[in-house]
Amino acid sequence: MPANRFNAFTEYGIGIGLRIPHYGQILEKKPVVDWFEIISENYLVDGGRALHVLDQILEQYRVIQHGVSMYFGNAARPNRGHLRKLKGLVKRTGTPWLSDHLCWGSVGGRFTHDLLPMPYTWEAVEWTARNIREVQDTVGIPVAVENVSSYAEFHASEMTEWEFLGEVVERADCGILLDVNNIYVSSKNHDFDPYVYLDAVPVERVAQIDIAGHTQYERYLLDTHDHPVLDPVWKIYAHAIGRIGRTATLLEWDDRIPSFDEVHAEALKANRYLPHANTIAA
Repeated sequence: MPANRFNAFTEYGIGIGLRIPHYGQILEKKPVVDWFEIISENYLVDGGRALHVLDQILEQYRVIQHGVSMYFGNAARPNRGHLRKLKGLVKRTGTPWLSDHLCWGSVGGRFTHDLLPMPYTWEAVEWTARNIREVQDTVGIPVAVENVSSYAEFHASEMTEWEFLGEVVERADCGILLDVNNIYVSSKNHDFDPYVYLDAVPVERVAQIDIAGHTQYERYLLDTHDHPVLDPVWKIYAHAIGRIGRTATLLEWDDRIPSFDEVHAEALKANRYLPHANTIAA
């Protein structure tokens, strides 16, 4: 069920993040890529190089917007000024859906610039769903919420993370950006079965799947996005595709970024797991 109302009934394939070190090669060589993800906050400006490059990318490629500062889990309502800018960028890019994280990250106007884990409580379900509905109503396109990797848990939690995710998206009537690397990282940090999590996800709401690399430390895993996808994550991805079907997939590589060709080749490995894939050129 790759095409659903949460990804605007699109049939996108394999995407990669649009990153500054790759601008030159992309614009010069015009590689074959199904779509690029942009970080919305990098383009909420009135001019400059970022928008100039984005407009050139939009002439040739499909673009999906992903945010890092909406903080759906904040107790406060979304900032109206930010939403106006976001809606303007949505109009510019034509993104069929918009994603951000199921987390909180600011209090009283002070921003942590981090993706902090939620307390999995019924009260948090209600205010998080309220915030997502407000964003979705304002931007006028589907919103998909991403599960984050976490390194701490709240004693106040009243349900599991996957139960919390399911309750939030049902009440918000929104989509899911299913990050399988984050599921694996959190499963090791908090000692749960990642396949139990996957099997509880409402597959009809999955708009997109993300894959990435992580780093193993002595006592925990860290979601670093700085090297290729590891085998356990590919196995979880295969399981997810088996449940969900061919779904738009993004490779995240955000630190120690290698050449465009290396990132592109890593992303294309996902085609091994996509049923009846129309593969794109390496």
